[in-house]
Amino acid sequence: MFARTRETEPSAGLRPFFTSLFVPSAIFGLGTGAGAPMMALLARDLGASVPVAGMIVGMIALGAVLGDLPSGSVVGRFGEQRAIIGGTVLGATGVLVSLLAPNPAILAVGAVLTGFAMAVWGLARQSYLAGALPIHMRARGISANAAMHRAGFLVGPFVGAVAVHRFGIQGGLMVEFVAIIVAGILIARSTVPEPQRSDRGGVGVLGVARSHHVVLLTLGAGSMLVGASRASREAVLPLWAEHIGVAPATVALVFGISGAVDLLLAYPAGVLMDKCGRLVTAIPALLLFGTAFLILPLIHELWWLIVVAVVLGAGNGMSNGLVMTLGADVSPRDRRAEFLAAWRLTHDTGSFTGPLVVGAVATVSLAAGAMTIGALGVVGAAVMWRYIPRYVPSPRARLNHPDMVRP
Repeated sequence: MFARTRETEPSAGLRPFFTSLFVPSAIFGLGTGAGAPMMALLARDLGASVPVAGMIVGMIALGAVLGDLPSGSVVGRFGEQRAIIGGTVLGATGVLVSLLAPNPAILAVGAVLTGFAMAVWGLARQSYLAGALPIHMRARGISANAAMHRAGFLVGPFVGAVAVHRFGIQGGLMVEFVAIIVAGILIARSTVPEPQRSDRGGVGVLGVARSHHVVLLTLGAGSMLVGASRASREAVLPLWAEHIGVAPATVALVFGISGAVDLLLAYPAGVLMDKCGRLVTAIPALLLFGTAFLILPLIHELWWLIVVAVVLGAGNGMSNGLVMTLGADVSPRDRRAEFLAAWRLTHDTGSFTGPLVVGAVATVSLAAGAMTIGALGVVGAAVMWRYIPRYVPSPRARLNHPDMVRP
């Protein structure tokens, strides 16, 4: 799976990655989609208040943020395959802790472990694809992997619903536990050579981050704003729907429509990035996010809410694979995993803090919270417009840019 072999040459396309990486990603996403909606309900069932239940759900994102930097060291030292296997064990443990939690505090521990495992999985997959894919098909390969994960996440709640009907609230987490194990087994059964170890000196993740701090603080700021826009969609849209009196079941349907648009655009976005450059999806995606959030306070009817949800889904779909592809483009070959760990931290920090910004500003008004995130989306588009051309050559320029011709 993770070998740099002839199979990964352009003539083979993405076929070598399908059963060894894309399918496990879809299964992992299915498990996440089945378990995530049940965490808040399980917390409530254990006696947590509504605010505490929301905080426990946020512990998954916190676990991902905490896991970003350590996962770079793990992947760099042990290789992608072993890191994913370790992440599988950690993720399964986290779900099991959540399943057996006697109180909200232990449930929060399980959520953090699960989020940490997601960071390891995500970093290992990105590191591998960044090195295995030739530059001219890097974006579509990363987008295909992300799309498979999203497809699994979209199907997950339906599979989880069947399990919940049969076993109660814990049924969704049971599906997640099984899915994580199955995905890990598929990775473990892949035939791979012994991974190279990071024995090139004592420079770790923090050292690599310091030496590349300029790109992390500039282009990485755009990555952070993408993360904030994406995560805020899941907070702002349902809250505004409730504000205008839309029933919860209808809100779920609206999210389903938005998710379908998201998935429909996920792979084409990667093809477009490969053919026309990263700017062609980065700027429209962030402008779509910004516009949708800015006009949301003007919406008071269901049909217009659906329109905004579709626009947000389009922004999410067009940004599919964008952050991972940009990270792969600017990562140093000799310290790729360590750099990508710091790079992922920029996006995950945005994902974690975006909803917090909404919540903080929403103490004044929810409309102000939505407009704040909308303004940040527009700022993100400006950041990408300024810094993508500086760090990532266009497809035409790559022919004269030796470092960008091959991963």
